[in-house]
Amino acid sequence: MALLLLSLGLSVIAAQEFNPRIVVQRNYNMARVSGVWYSIFMASDDLNRIKENGDLRVFVRNIEHLKNGSLKFDFEFMVQGECVAVVVVCEKTEKNGEYFINYEGENTVAVSETDYRLFITFHLQNFRNGTKTHALALYETCKKYGLGPQNIVDLTNEDHCYSKR
Repeated sequence: MALLLLSLGLSVIAAQEFNPRIVVQRNYNMARVSGVWYSIFMASDDLNRIKENGDLRVFVRNIEHLKNGSLKFDFEFMVQGECVAVVVVCEKTEKNGEYFINYEGENTVAVSETDYRLFITFHLQNFRNGTKTHALALYETCKKYGLGPQNIVDLTNEDHCYSKR
């Protein structure tokens, strides 16, 4: 009985110190997204587009919320074995957290969820030549976490632009 009470007491103390991150899934404050981000994982219904040399395989370095509501992405991708830096601006749509850009077709880029401090997840829909491709991208604010590849592309490996910095 004493062990049960001790366990209960420790649980109550631990619960008081536990402060879960607040995960936002709508009504985004996109100004809070601005800053340095690192690509961690990507998933897609067309893996060829996010594998090495895929046209949607990008390594985000920075995201900036612009005064007009657009998002500016500073990223790198590999072209013929060389790391190329690119800056693109995605135009805000009428939906909160959703943006549009023409790149390899027409694209919508929407925030799926974020806690603004550690991670953000984007959902990309690409429409090209009558085909729709979905991709999810997970970014973090530090190059610390890795969740392990399982039917996704792990972007934390040393075979990409980050290893060239």
